[in-house]
Amino acid sequence: MSEPDWLTVGHIAGTHGVRGEVRVVSRTDYPELRFVPKAKLMLSHPQLKENLVLTVESVRTHQKWYLIRFQEWPDLTAAEPFKGGTLMVDRSQGVEEEDGFYHFEIIGCEVVTTEGEYLGTITNILQPGANDVWVVRSPKGKELLIPYIDDVVKDVDVTTKRVTIQWMEGLG
Repeated sequence: MSEPDWLTVGHIAGTHGVRGEVRVVSRTDYPELRFVPKAKLMLSHPQLKENLVLTVESVRTHQKWYLIRFQEWPDLTAAEPFKGGTLMVDRSQGVEEEDGFYHFEIIGCEVVTTEGEYLGTITNILQPGANDVWVVRSPKGKELLIPYIDDVVKDVDVTTKRVTIQWMEGLG
């Protein structure tokens, strides 16, 4: 699998008010770097033939959302068509961490238990709240939900595309 050129940092869930603010669901571990005035974000949306560069004008939080106003959208009418869009940054702007990895590096990894039992391949990553949940499809087509927590995930090797977990009751 080739590396994507873009890293997703958020999704536009809708608009807020009449001054062009949008409600953004964060998909980044670094909102303090991505959602700040003057930051440049790339917008991908089905209505666009090519990605659109947006400049953050202002940011505030409201409940679980980031309310962001972009310089390019002066009002609700300008922002409204882009609901459902994906906000991204260039891969070169990714933040490298020791023992860190990107979602695209996890998708496709084989999952084995600490005893060596093959469980399947990671097909999706859910972000329901406190921790990510990795969706693993078994050879028989059954889906397992693996919480990304220290008690379960023991080793992640993106080079060999292998994840080792400690099996716990309730995972299957």
